Amino acid sequence: MKYLIFILFTFFSSVLAAQLEYPKISPFTKLEQEVGLTKITVLYSRPGAKGRKVIGGLVPFGRIWRVGANESTKFTADTDLTIMGNYLRKGTYALYAFPYEDYWEVVFHQNTEHWGDGRAAYDPAEDAFRIRIKPNQIPYYQENFLITFDEISHNAINMLWIWEHTIIKIPISVDTDTKMRQLITSSIEKNPSAQTYYEAARYLQEQGKSYEEALSYLNKAIELGGDTYYFYRVKSLVEAGMDDYTSAIISAQKSMELAEKEGKDEFVRMNAQNIVDWKKNKL
Repeated sequence: MKYLIFILFTFFSSVLAAQLEYPKISPFTKLEQEVGLTKITVLYSRPGAKGRKVIGGLVPFGRIWRVGANESTKFTADTDLTIMGNYLRKGTYALYAFPYEDYWEVVFHQNTEHWGDGRAAYDPAEDAFRIRIKPNQIPYYQENFLITFDEISHNAINMLWIWEHTIIKIPISVDTDTKMRQLITSSIEKNPSAQTYYEAARYLQEQGKSYEEALSYLNKAIELGGDTYYFYRVKSLVEAGMDDYTSAIISAQKSMELAEKEGKDEFVRMNAQNIVDWKKNKL
């Protein structure tokens, strides 16, 4: 019996060892993108056109498509999102599409166990939601199916699907501001450093809001951390946002002097350009 087990083990080991690992025609890709405090991950395979008609051909109209090749494409977000007014809880979803000539139905599907598009096993009742999107044309040719992200801000991002001459743009929103406000409040209530105040002010400046609050944080950062070119750089931008160009020019000059001492040429150039622009605004 032991001899038989040994022979079977040896046989199957040889079979497994003989299996050839070969390159996939539609290679697997993992895409990670941060937007605000959220991380989005997309797992998909990238088929090529290879001279075939893609949209309306390889990807037929009116039938479910797996948005790639091989396994179903997976979309994961580590925070809740909003997609064209539809609330999506954090987690992993399968992406599907129903292409038509004039519009596409894009599906965020809760069942991630199907191979490919699931075909007969696909159940619309398991959709998180569907959205309808108008496809657009691009002036260049995309050989391999591509998912990417663009127009990224603290609070929004566009997911793009591109193949052949077709592009699908899916706008995604995240509530970064609520989380950042909570983080700022909790950080300042503890034992804030100069950097804590600076980072809080920089976030508010980048968002273009609460300038007076941002200015108070910057003054506190300078009080605790001393004269620093990037403290004064953001201070100048906040003051300009408040239309106080006289103060903004003074802060920019201070930032420029400090940056010059440290060899930060890019900050010297940025401050110099701002000073020129803000002097015009004073006129």
